[in-house]
Amino acid sequence: MLIDVNDIPREGLDFDQDFDFVSLDLVEEEAAFLEPVHSIVSVKKIGSEVLIKGKLNTRMSFICSRCLRPFEYGVNVVFDLAYLPEELDEQKEELDEEDLGRFFYYHQQLDLREIILEQLNLSIPLRPLCSEDCEGLCPICGQLVQNGQCRCQVNSSDPRLEKLKSFLRDKR
Repeated sequence: MLIDVNDIPREGLDFDQDFDFVSLDLVEEEAAFLEPVHSIVSVKKIGSEVLIKGKLNTRMSFICSRCLRPFEYGVNVVFDLAYLPEELDEQKEELDEEDLGRFFYYHQQLDLREIILEQLNLSIPLRPLCSEDCEGLCPICGQLVQNGQCRCQVNSSDPRLEKLKSFLRDKR
C-alpha cells in the first residue's frame, strides 16, 4: 500500500486495516500466521517529515527453540517512526544519536505494507520459547524433560577436565 507523501492531507491519514502476509516474509523460518495482522496506523506530515504511529496485533505459531513443540504467540506491537526525505540521507556524512531512530522515504513514497512487515519482524523473539521455564529435550534420549518422561542420568562433567580433576585429587 503506497502512500504518496505529497498527497497526505494536513490532518493526516488514519488506517484501520488487516494485512495478509505469507510466512515466507518473516525472518523466523518456522513461524506461521494464525490470523491476519490487524493494524491501526496514523500518518502525519510536518514539513518534509512524515510521522507514523501505529499498533499491530496478530497471533502466530512458532516452534520452541528448546522442546521443538509448536506454540501460539500473541504479537502486540506499538511503534512511533519518523521518516525524512531522501535528500537528507545523502547530505549527512555521519549519523548523530538522534538519527538512529529516523528513516528515509524515497521518490516521495512510503510503502505502509513494508513498514508494518518490518515492525512485525522486529517484534519476533530471537529464540522463541513456549515458556521461560521450558527445560527442552534430554540430550541422551530425546524425551521432553519437563514432563518427567526422561529418567536419564546426565553426567555434567566435561571429559576434557578429567585430567585437572585427577590432578586436584592427587594434590590433596
